[in-house]
Amino acid sequence: MYQEIKNIFQAHFAQEPLLVYSPGRINLIGEHTDYNGGFVLPAAIDKKMVVAIAENGLKTCRLYSVDFKEEFAFEIDSFSPKPSHWATYIMGVVAQLQEAGYPVRGFDMVFGGDIPVGAGLSSSAALECAVGYGLSALFDFEIPRISLVHYAQKAEHTFAGVQCGIMDQFASVMGKKDYAIRLDCRTLKFEYFPIDLGDYQLMLIDTKVKHSLSESAYNTRREECEAGVKAAQKIDSAVRDLRDVSLELLERLEVSDVVKTRCKYVIEENQRVLDACEALSKGDLETFGKSVFASHQGLSQEYEVSCKELDFLVDYAKNESEILGARMMGGGFGGCTINIVNKAHVDRIKKEVRQQYQALFGRNPEFYLVSPEEGSGRIG
Repeated sequence: MYQEIKNIFQAHFAQEPLLVYSPGRINLIGEHTDYNGGFVLPAAIDKKMVVAIAENGLKTCRLYSVDFKEEFAFEIDSFSPKPSHWATYIMGVVAQLQEAGYPVRGFDMVFGGDIPVGAGLSSSAALECAVGYGLSALFDFEIPRISLVHYAQKAEHTFAGVQCGIMDQFASVMGKKDYAIRLDCRTLKFEYFPIDLGDYQLMLIDTKVKHSLSESAYNTRREECEAGVKAAQKIDSAVRDLRDVSLELLERLEVSDVVKTRCKYVIEENQRVLDACEALSKGDLETFGKSVFASHQGLSQEYEVSCKELDFLVDYAKNESEILGARMMGGGFGGCTINIVNKAHVDRIKKEVRQQYQALFGRNPEFYLVSPEEGSGRIG
């Protein structure tokens, strides 16, 4: 892939590029905890966005997307978002660097990658992070990694118009091979935990479903959590987020049963992240897997952001002794499940799931084997 992107760059722009990459990410556990000031446990993966870039001495930035087979150009001194277009992510990062005082000059860029689009592996965040890292390396800006994370997130907010949390960009830039990152979404303090899977493998199963419910349900869940926090603050003024609310305090809140149930999920999920990290640090995969199954149970029954396709895949996993844990990953109502699968049984499980899923839902799922890898870096 690296060589192909380099060759395409040379064919388009007739010069030698700098090559950089930024990976996609998975989230092992800790879903819908980010906007509640809680913990998440992402990892960068071995699927990435690759950027070839070189200065061109012009006032124009010339781009080419390998995946879309499409060119785009913009003036370095005058550009604005192009809604729903891939170039928006690149321009958003350029705008953030300019705003921060970095003198970005005209450049040529070719990019492509092997992160499946729409599977919830954060291909857009990987592109933003690769562009930021590439521009920093090209122009010797020496931008600190944590600043690249913030610029990429702000690019998503200001140009793409998506009010995302910081987890995707953080994992993409700060990832470490064979480790997950426990990120405190309130303070941005983080710690690495080893992922020593031994005879097991992380496998994603993509439902190939994206229900339109997800955006409105996401907003509703945020409002329900905020209602819980406001009620808790009336009793304890020290409460800032659901993370500060105990199950005992939750029971005393004057809120609807629905709000209580949503809040209960978040409080317990935060604890599951901490328990999962302890299990990983001990190399206890069975206990880790139980936390992962419990996470899905909460997401499906209490937070109600699953769907029949996701629930089917997790139910299959619960009945399969060679899968230690499984859950839906991401915002919900579609996307992937993440599974801890015995390597020797991967092919059999794929075959069984494909047959049963096709019979039930009339479509084929996709399977991706992934492993934790390094965050953003240079190639060669």
